[in-house]
Amino acid sequence: MVKKISSIPFKETAEQAAKLKEAIAEVNGDKSQLMHVMQVAQDIYGYLPREVQVRIAEGLDVPLEKVYGVATFYAQFALSPKGKYAISVCLGTACYVKGSQQVLDKIKEELGIDEGECTSDGKFSIEACRCVGACGLAPVFTINGEVYGKVTPDDVPGILAQYA
Repeated sequence: MVKKISSIPFKETAEQAAKLKEAIAEVNGDKSQLMHVMQVAQDIYGYLPREVQVRIAEGLDVPLEKVYGVATFYAQFALSPKGKYAISVCLGTACYVKGSQQVLDKIKEELGIDEGECTSDGKFSIEACRCVGACGLAPVFTINGEVYGKVTPDDVPGILAQYA
């Protein structure tokens, strides 16, 4: 899956900026600490917007392309913010066979966003995953870790309405 870059404007607090600056300073220019700094930045912001990637690249004196390459290679990094309610739809074999793609399509339709995106109000984000370990409840999706099993596309609007 290609990671989507956020269309939501980047906002940061002075505290976040200071924490990132401190994380970069702590490694004292050690380029081998790139992943560590990126992990800290992801913890600070919840994702790695371009502005943060630029600061990391400049602070460690590595090419921006290297930071972007690491961010897009490893699944732990996100280029878009997560919503207040992070939805993860299982597309593992058991769920897929029982209709999880149709459930995912209905969620995307209801929210007007695609995988890897966040609604403009910051409430919801969607991602697909390979297995949540609840195959007996297939098809399954989670919202902030709460599992919804044996879901049909018709169930989606009612479930989402609980979080609206």
